[in-house]
Amino acid sequence: MRVTNKTVYDSVRYNLGKISEEMSKANQIASSGKLISDLSDDPVGLTQSLKIKSVISGLDQLGRNVSLGKSWLSASESALTGVQDLISDTKALCVQMASSTTGASQRASAAATVQNTLDEILSLANTEVSGRYIFSGTKTDSAAFDQDGNYLGNDEPFAIKIGINTTASVGSNGQGVFGTIFTTLNDLKNNLTGNNIDGIQASLDSLTRHFNDITNKISDIGSKMNRMEIKEQIFQDSKLVNTDRVSAIEDADIADAIINVKEKELAYQAALNSSSKVMQLSLVDYLK
Repeated sequence: MRVTNKTVYDSVRYNLGKISEEMSKANQIASSGKLISDLSDDPVGLTQSLKIKSVISGLDQLGRNVSLGKSWLSASESALTGVQDLISDTKALCVQMASSTTGASQRASAAATVQNTLDEILSLANTEVSGRYIFSGTKTDSAAFDQDGNYLGNDEPFAIKIGINTTASVGSNGQGVFGTIFTTLNDLKNNLTGNNIDGIQASLDSLTRHFNDITNKISDIGSKMNRMEIKEQIFQDSKLVNTDRVSAIEDADIADAIINVKEKELAYQAALNSSSKVMQLSLVDYLK
């Protein structure tokens, strides 16, 4: 069968183009370190990669939620520890003021100390994290208590999403946390001003109950913090596994990629040499 010059030339051009395209793709993989640059490279692999990246994005969001939750719990623990310290100091003051050796003027002076303690606990009860009040329930945009100790929030604790169908409370219903602390302190202040020793002793008993309640609240926060840390580690581990899965699909082995480039370059050079000889053939060569 006779082979025309055009057929030979077209075949040479096609082969050179094909090898050139392969060499270009090999160079792209080696330079980018990626096996997949567009959909045509690996449709199935790209689809899998996108699904895994969606999972990673969800894990990142849950991780941010947990980080927010930890900051709220840490602020809550710090605030309640401060309240506990203030209650402890006030209990010591009560013991002193309930003593028969203490005079009315001293008790009246101690009332000012209790007022300062009341103001400090109110300030702690209105603790904020990034402009959001942590003891206001879900009404995080408004203070938990007014200056008279009246609760302004609601009874639904602020919660974060830590799983597909799982939430965790990291805020608090301030009324449930602080209870009647402000009433107790106001009563103590009045009993000190009125030189009422029995009333001071009753306030001491109430402060002991408040101290124990706050201790339990701090313990509960500690348990929640442990849960957040476990969740955080789970999310980090899961993200690492999924990131490795994406890498296995998308990332090239650089050493193999460089070897592949060299192979394509050699193949291209060999094709060029062969083509140059074919292109030099005349019509007479085909008639022999």
